[in-house]
Amino acid sequence: MELTDLKVFLTVAEEGNISGAAQRMDYVQSNVTARIRKLESELGVPLFHRHPKGVSLTDKGVVFREYAASIVQMSDEAVRAVQDTPYPSGPLCIGVVDTLNCGSLMRALSSFQSRHPEVSLTLLTGPSGDLLDMVLSHKLDGAFVTGDYPPAKLLCEHATRDELRLLTPLTGDEYPDLAALKWAVSPKGCPFRAILEQWLRSIGLALDNIIEISSLETLLSCVRAGLASTLLPASVLNGDDGTIGVYPVPEPFRYTKTSLVRRNDRFTSKAFTVFAEMVKASGM
Repeated sequence: MELTDLKVFLTVAEEGNISGAAQRMDYVQSNVTARIRKLESELGVPLFHRHPKGVSLTDKGVVFREYAASIVQMSDEAVRAVQDTPYPSGPLCIGVVDTLNCGSLMRALSSFQSRHPEVSLTLLTGPSGDLLDMVLSHKLDGAFVTGDYPPAKLLCEHATRDELRLLTPLTGDEYPDLAALKWAVSPKGCPFRAILEQWLRSIGLALDNIIEISSLETLLSCVRAGLASTLLPASVLNGDDGTIGVYPVPEPFRYTKTSLVRRNDRFTSKAFTVFAEMVKASGM
């Protein structure tokens, strides 16, 4: 059993077809097919169901995928461990939930990059759930996420508490009638949406009459245009906004947290270690 065979197997499982895996790995299709057949022969069990439109994992294939992914990831980690330098260098890929205060983040990143020019920094934005999956699958070195995360597999390097605010179109009301509001919310899985649902449920209301939006800026634009209300951290406003009504949230639903998390691996690159230290020092 070779590492290349495991990488081919994992790519086929992810793509769902032989041709897609071959194209992604820049192999000829017959080579991919031969490696999968070789692997199945060595194991003595079929790993894939073959269909006219592609392949899907068998029950044994699902079990084997977990082990194969661990083996490949450990191999990659071993390479990084022996090649790591005593100073920050090499690639560093960080995920950022889009409700993080971008101003302070960009200032901190600018300082980090000027001090450590040999680090090749990549930033990816997305919902917390997607970023956590990418950290666990070794596609990100770490990520800033909101809400809870699986503590057994991840370590928190730094966390800050965020205060939530009810944001509504500007009406001049002392406090809006929650039952009469239309809501702009992120897709399911967003911690702010979950908190809003809990808040409304506690007062006998359901989160309906919604507009589902995946972009933070579009959410805020929706509120500014008078289309809907939402629940977001106060920090996203970046100062006063004369077109948005800002209201406090009841104590049980007022706070959430943003955390910088990484995998619970034995090895952490010097680049990420120094980056995490910078985040802690900046108080982000």
